[in-house]
Amino acid sequence: MESKLLTPLELKVMNLLWSQKQALVKELIASWPEPDQVPKYNTISTIVRILEEKGFVGHEAEGRSHRYFPLISKRKYQKRLIHNVMENVFSGSLTGMVSSLLDSQRVSPEELARLKSLIDESEAQGE
Repeated sequence: MESKLLTPLELKVMNLLWSQKQALVKELIASWPEPDQVPKYNTISTIVRILEEKGFVGHEAEGRSHRYFPLISKRKYQKRLIHNVMENVFSGSLTGMVSSLLDSQRVSPEELARLKSLIDESEAQGE
């Protein structure tokens, strides 16, 4: 699968599929995170077909419907997205990306300690 990224609506559908593992279109609609902003059935149906064409989703026939399921893990997509942002927004600079995140986000002492721990683990693995 090439480096394809998801639109915001596609990502909402994928997040539902990642959490539910598999779903019919009507189940995606029933579990939509913003009940007052649920897209129409045909819109969600079109989105899952697009996700299938992009290689993110597969389906099994279930009567006259299709049960959709993710073909890529959320973690794998997150890695792809972060790599894309780092390469295209920060010219491949991990330091630039992390610096920007730290400048734009309020980071708790607990989060900083966890980040330091991750850096220490990465250094230990590199030795």
